[in-house]
Amino acid sequence: MQSSASGQIKSDEHTLVQLLHTMCRHDVAHRHRVVYSCIDRPSTRTSLQAAGPDSVMTFYDGQQARNCGRLDLGQGYDLYFEESGNPDGEPVLYLHGGPGAGLDASARRFHDPSAYNLIMYDQRGAGLSKPYAGIAHNDTSLLIEDIEQLRNHLGIQQWIVSGGSWGSTLALAYAEAHPARCSNLILRGVFLGTRDEMHWVNQGMRKLFPLEWLECVEGMSEAEQDHLHSTIRARLSGQDREAAVRAAIALAKFEWIAATVNPDLKEIEAELTPEFSLQYSQIVCHYVMNDFFIDPDQLIREIGKIHGIPGYIVQGTCDWVCPPWSAVRLHRAWPGSKLELLKGAGHSSAEPAVANAILAIMEDLKGLGQ
Repeated sequence: MQSSASGQIKSDEHTLVQLLHTMCRHDVAHRHRVVYSCIDRPSTRTSLQAAGPDSVMTFYDGQQARNCGRLDLGQGYDLYFEESGNPDGEPVLYLHGGPGAGLDASARRFHDPSAYNLIMYDQRGAGLSKPYAGIAHNDTSLLIEDIEQLRNHLGIQQWIVSGGSWGSTLALAYAEAHPARCSNLILRGVFLGTRDEMHWVNQGMRKLFPLEWLECVEGMSEAEQDHLHSTIRARLSGQDREAAVRAAIALAKFEWIAATVNPDLKEIEAELTPEFSLQYSQIVCHYVMNDFFIDPDQLIREIGKIHGIPGYIVQGTCDWVCPPWSAVRLHRAWPGSKLELLKGAGHSSAEPAVANAILAIMEDLKGLGQ
């Protein structure tokens, strides 16, 4: 027999799922069709034009890292980082999601290489950082220390800090720990690291993506399904590599498909290699099982520490992974922050409206720190 509290949670989830479906059917039907076109093939810029309004957003595609390096963090960890753009430009730190997803080179397209010095890196255990999929000595407080080590290593006094999904969580945690080092915060697809949000991922998203959920939990009992990440973690730690790979890919696929309104299955399957999926799933399960190493509602309770920092929040109304409520909560608690709710847009930074909004913010910030 369910408790009344449990029954209320399930009732609220059912109502929210119905609301999201209704809202997003309307949003997707009425949003502007988006057309990509290269305006100058030899250049590194691409335009995105929304049919209707007389506006063209120009992306900075085709950039390469001008410098790649490694930083010894101690405790057996070696951090991989990249710099691109202008070494004398305004420093920007771009934090990847996951945890464990690794740096996203496509994020360069939001940053004018003549104006910004963009720094990206692979967090502990992720991407090209070593050791591969390492979870010992891997928690949020250490990730914050790593950012400071990287900042000092590069000789940067203050930077714009940007991130999406888990990257927004880490950006907030870092800013609250070191507010003097952050000139601006740009956050996309806000995740506050709470159990309520993870309850949605484990219990709510399955109702939106039932087939992908069933693939993800194949062979699991109901009790194992209710503790999804600990169940997958156990399979990752087992002796059956084939079972571990299946579990890792299924978990990542479930999340990747939910990240966009119109997912490209072929592209997702190509990206989710066994090596990447095992690495990602090991790290994300480690963080989920430890409540992301964040105290309950810590990021909202300590928001006063960043009240003086300009904040820009970009959030899709059809973000299935991190529904808009967390972004709204953050905005209401953070005086002076700016919230852009994008109708019909999903979670990923590749969503056209989301990409457009991030680029617009970075264009507006150019030169303000000089």
